[in-house]
Amino acid sequence: MKQNFAIIGLGRFGGSICRALIESGQEVLAIDSNEDRVNEYMNIATHAVLANAQDENVLRSLGVKNMDHAIVAIGEDIQASILVTLMLKELGVPYITAKAQNEYHGKVLEKIGADRVVHPERDMGKRIAHNLVSKNVLDYIEISDDYMLIELKVTNPIFFNQTLQDLNFRTAYGVNVIGIRRGKEIIISPKADEQIKEGDSLMVVGSTVSVERLEGKMP
Repeated sequence: MKQNFAIIGLGRFGGSICRALIESGQEVLAIDSNEDRVNEYMNIATHAVLANAQDENVLRSLGVKNMDHAIVAIGEDIQASILVTLMLKELGVPYITAKAQNEYHGKVLEKIGADRVVHPERDMGKRIAHNLVSKNVLDYIEISDDYMLIELKVTNPIFFNQTLQDLNFRTAYGVNVIGIRRGKEIIISPKADEQIKEGDSLMVVGSTVSVERLEGKMP
């Protein structure tokens, strides 16, 4: 379903979100105080505006309060990030995602009402580290402190040509298989009679302990 997004800050993080949202068919209002950045996204975003987002009247005039989702992607200026997040909350924006520079910044953003706080540098570091130490983990997303989603290459022959029902991942390992990648094909919500083939990778979600237990089965 098409939604309206406001992205405040068009650095690498905000810019990449802008491009991804536009590619998925969403409406994006992109705001930045840097003219070069605004010019760069003039023909990418639905609307790109040169403006000072720290001015509440400016946010009102741009109709930000009518957006479905606002993303505060301001870079190094922590004070500006906090101020803009607070104003968006007071304007009544339904959902606010804010980028945090560090753990303290993240806690403040949560306190003032950000619905979701993201730590892109920290999370990317964890993903890269996990991929480096585990040759079978193709991707890794930490959902919370206790749960994760990974894409795991199937390298143990005991899984080959077995159906999901036969292997019963939920009972045996405490994880749910939500997808199977087979070459260029991705099977979403595979059926119980779907067989795992050599060369497949599994997209599984579960507690960190459960996912790591399954990962340990792949030599």
